[in-house]
Amino acid sequence: MRIPFTKMQGAGNDFVVLDETQNRFGLGAAQYRFLADRHFGVGADQILTVRPSPAPGIDFEYVIHNADGAEVEQCGNGARCFARFVRDGGLTQKGAIRVQTRGGVIEPVLTPDGRVTVNMGAPVFELARIPFTPGLVPAESCGDWQQWPLRLATPGHDTVVRVAVLSMGNPHAVQLVDDVANAPVAQYGPLIEHHPFFPNRVNAGFMQVQNRRQVRLRVYERGAGETLACGTGACAAVVAGIRLGLLDAQVDVHTHGGLLAIAWAGDGAPVMMTGPATTVFQGEINIPDDLPKA
Repeated sequence: MRIPFTKMQGAGNDFVVLDETQNRFGLGAAQYRFLADRHFGVGADQILTVRPSPAPGIDFEYVIHNADGAEVEQCGNGARCFARFVRDGGLTQKGAIRVQTRGGVIEPVLTPDGRVTVNMGAPVFELARIPFTPGLVPAESCGDWQQWPLRLATPGHDTVVRVAVLSMGNPHAVQLVDDVANAPVAQYGPLIEHHPFFPNRVNAGFMQVQNRRQVRLRVYERGAGETLACGTGACAAVVAGIRLGLLDAQVDVHTHGGLLAIAWAGDGAPVMMTGPATTVFQGEINIPDDLPKA
């Protein structure tokens, strides 16, 4: 099967975008993994699919698959690329669109400077909705909020890290580090992602606070590994920093892939994320017929 695609990136977080507004390609997990493969496919952190409106008041459905082929709830950098794709591709003339994701409805807005602002919705703190199941392990107070100790089975001895836990439509565990450049992301990231307290796995954020309006961030994404940027991870990190009393309401998040501007007014308010969205190239690719079904 031969399908058209568009390669896009937002702050270095890269995507293969598929247009299924006219017909479905019928891809399975193996096909998504093939597309994301950087040696045999196109190469991407996630595969984003554009589908027609599923309900009145919604412009499009936005479906996200990680590089491991699993469907996930949300992707913030992808949302900006999604908005740029549908506008530049003539699928809509609107400057603001309402998009249904597995994690809820989001509202990207194209700005005059070429960036995209996304209303990511309000963060979720209820443990059952994240989901996060710590059992009898108690939380530790920090600022006006709390952190949770996670025991990681590191070589030679167990390591305990403390994380702030929340959902931005997908689960996040954010820890504070003194030097993000030297943080053990590759070692701790997969251990946190698969920690038994997170039944749906989790995105692991490593945040260095530089001042009340500037942070540096690395994220080990669920199903993708460390990426150059993570939009929902940036939102989660800033919300965590605000609730822990460390950050102001508007924060610049510096990632390996670029700058994201995050704003959150507090309880019940949506998180607003602004950043770039760029088309890299377009093409067609043959999907092999002999890929496994799973």
